[in-house]
Amino acid sequence: MIQGTAPNRAMLADFLRSRRAQLQPEDVGLPRAPRRRSNGLRREEVAELAGISADYYSRIEQQRGPRPSEPLLNALADGLRLTDDERDHLFRLAGFPNPPRHLHDRPAAHLLRVMRQLEHTPAQICSHLGETLHQNALSIAVFGDHSRFAGLRRFWAYRWFLEPGERLLYAPQDHDRISRAIVAEVLATHSAGPSSPDACALVEQLLAQSPEYAEVWAEHPVFEQDWPRLHLRHPIAGALELNSDYVVDSDRSQFLAVFTADPGSADEEKLRSLLRAAAPGSSAP
Repeated sequence: MIQGTAPNRAMLADFLRSRRAQLQPEDVGLPRAPRRRSNGLRREEVAELAGISADYYSRIEQQRGPRPSEPLLNALADGLRLTDDERDHLFRLAGFPNPPRHLHDRPAAHLLRVMRQLEHTPAQICSHLGETLHQNALSIAVFGDHSRFAGLRRFWAYRWFLEPGERLLYAPQDHDRISRAIVAEVLATHSAGPSSPDACALVEQLLAQSPEYAEVWAEHPVFEQDWPRLHLRHPIAGALELNSDYVVDSDRSQFLAVFTADPGSADEEKLRSLLRAAAPGSSAP
């Protein structure tokens, strides 16, 4: 474990206070109490978001107690909705090096801002190792809820090559192209620098258990951003043809995938029907 340097407790406390002052309860999904007078989040609300006791969090702001651990700093950064740059600053104030961004298991804030404007088209934020970090309602309606997966099943490569049912949604004509794209992205991520334990375990298992994966891996495929149309066989909507477009994060650790139908097409109407069915309170099947 990297020990880092001595924390700057005063600056750390000031930084945490400043960031909680910038948030309101509704910004983080908490109810606003009637006649609330305080501006920003209360200490106990930040503690609740981070999964720690209010007393422990208060001691951090009061510059008392042990130095916060790296997992705790990540929990505070998530709770306070810090950007990647703010998260790095938080770690430095606590005396740790910047956390490796490719290991972040939360969607980048700027990609989320773009995604929230895409209510009427399927969109999802993924890591370059193939883990879905966030989906909008229409993405869940089209591709299923990826938040239910745990362990190595979080990664699309694992499900695609080791679980035959994963391919049922995709027309057979796309299978070879998707296989090569998945391997290319995992290969690029794995070879770009020090790999995470998840990346090492994923590659090791796929090479050992999937002859198809091993064969494509040996060819050293390169991921191509310009994808052709995606052909789906949806259990409710039937045949769907969607365009695939990607917005890649500046450090290439994440990307936003957007799937659009041609304007005025039957596929566009099918997406509208799926969105209506996914709306809260809908009686549609």
